[in-house]
Amino acid sequence: MLRIGMLTSGGDCQALNAAMRGVVKGLVSKRDDVEIYGFQDGYKGLIYSNFKMLTSKDFSGILTLGGTILGTSRQPFKLMRVPDKDGIDKVEAMKHTYHKLNLDCLVILGGNGTHKSANMLREEGLNVVTLPKTIDNDLWGTDMTFGFQSAVDIATDTIDRIHTTATSHSRVFMEVMGHKVGWVTLHAGIAGGADIILLPEMPYDINSVVEAIEKRGKAGKRFTIIAVAEGAISKEDAALSKKELKEKKAKKKYPSVAYELAEKIQEKTDKEVRITVPGHTQRGGSPCAYDRVLATRLGAEAARAILEGDFGCMVGTKNQEIIRVPLSEVAGKLKYVDPKASIIK
Repeated sequence: MLRIGMLTSGGDCQALNAAMRGVVKGLVSKRDDVEIYGFQDGYKGLIYSNFKMLTSKDFSGILTLGGTILGTSRQPFKLMRVPDKDGIDKVEAMKHTYHKLNLDCLVILGGNGTHKSANMLREEGLNVVTLPKTIDNDLWGTDMTFGFQSAVDIATDTIDRIHTTATSHSRVFMEVMGHKVGWVTLHAGIAGGADIILLPEMPYDINSVVEAIEKRGKAGKRFTIIAVAEGAISKEDAALSKKELKEKKAKKKYPSVAYELAEKIQEKTDKEVRITVPGHTQRGGSPCAYDRVLATRLGAEAARAILEGDFGCMVGTKNQEIIRVPLSEVAGKLKYVDPKASIIK
């Protein structure tokens, strides 16, 4: 009997279901003695032994379904070694659940924090195979994560819609997307024809932003589209120490960087600024065709790794091919946008 545990952790995104479907189909196509234990709400399900038995039928018809059939939650890595309010040792509890169910492998789908916890479980002696899920495309060791292209498509569509209203009202519009890295903002900004793109990896100069807006005005352009990542930062803030920056953010009156930037632009120009925040819509809905294909390929390769007994790896992509990367090389690393990359030029 092959017993597989499966969980989705962190923020949800498109193609989680497609990836799990790929894993299960890959396993049951080779063996007819597979048991699937689906842990509910991420690592919490593993900690508190909250799971449901699943069959291959549960993974039929979910290729196009958004979200995750298992549910998910955020369980910060830095708190994994901290006992919960009832004094439960989370790591020992997860190991206990794994061994109690006599699992052969744990399949974990998630982003950066999820992979740090997955690597910790590997170090604790559990058999683990992971899949790279995040709209941010910031996981080290893979060219692409599933969920990214779907998020870019949604963000691009939002910018497309902003274009029409911006043209009508002669305003400066700002788009907020992305987290610690700027991949979504960069790709959506280019695809949507944004006039200014601000990324966390490249601190901005407000005077340069204003200069670009005014230059467009002099050229007869009635509007400016600014795509700004949530983590975008000014050169002044980038020069601060972590402590100083934290103290400054604590005193800020702005919900996000876009609102601060908008106020500065309005102070320095006669332009009216409107802000659009797609927020969680970027994670929602059905996965795009690209993500369905990618997630299926990654899931199928994860199944092969399990059948071969090749554990302790993340299944990713490199140069359009599916690869396996040691978890020890992935955990704790982010894939940033290189300011010198050709796509930036």
